[in-house]
Amino acid sequence: MPSDGILSGPLDLDGPRRRPPSYPTVEGRPGLEVLHRATGVEGTVIGFEHGGVAIRDRHTGRRRLVRADPGGFRVQGRNVTLVPPRAPRPQRPARTASGSRAVAGLRPRVARASRILVEGIHDAELVEKVWGDDLRVEGVVVEQLEGMDHLDRVVAEFRPGPGRRLGVLLDHLVDGSKEARMAAAVRHPHVLVTGTPFVDVWQAVRPRAAGIDAWPEVPPGEPWKEGVLARLGVRATPGEFWRTLLGRVTSYADLEPALVGAVEQLIDFVTAPDG
Repeated sequence: MPSDGILSGPLDLDGPRRRPPSYPTVEGRPGLEVLHRATGVEGTVIGFEHGGVAIRDRHTGRRRLVRADPGGFRVQGRNVTLVPPRAPRPQRPARTASGSRAVAGLRPRVARASRILVEGIHDAELVEKVWGDDLRVEGVVVEQLEGMDHLDRVVAEFRPGPGRRLGVLLDHLVDGSKEARMAAAVRHPHVLVTGTPFVDVWQAVRPRAAGIDAWPEVPPGEPWKEGVLARLGVRATPGEFWRTLLGRVTSYADLEPALVGAVEQLIDFVTAPDG
């Protein structure tokens, strides 16, 4: 009687071969609830040991070591392959807006006698936004000059000396300018005056961060901020425009290097120990 078994016909050795089933992989982290399909052991993963998986049996509380076969576990209704958990990637240290390493959990330092002076409110707000964390860690207070015409009087009243340094940030600090003459007039071993070549701190924000192609040129004698707004076609007050501009600054990378270098030089100066 002819056989109709699997060997009754010719074998096709070159025919398609069945592929072994594939299973999704799941990291076997401690505490993961699993069912070991081969043994019926049900419980939570303890860890990977000796090529197998140690499980805390839910019913007996005993520690059971089972084989880690492909597809050998059931997790949340799916047949899966357990794999050892990947080691966590080392986290990069958090950075402040100035690019400094953030100091977690550190309380602000008691304010030093030393100070940094800036010309106006916009300068102060920009320095606070980018360097505020650094300044609190160092205990440095930033104060406004509200104009630089009386800088010599302010410096004299401050009485700089050992342990009482004064840093001053000025706009338009270029050779031959009024700002340069004022800086020379207050020269002192415990006073550092530095700044940028920009007419106003607005220009210290890089154009791409400000969302413009370039800062427009404004002729001497014309109010600079109003002239900028007119040439940009912005219908806003200088204060309104500044709030928008300041909101676009997220870190030192949005500022011109001249300002970044000047502020960091002042911070280093007022925090340096007196020898």
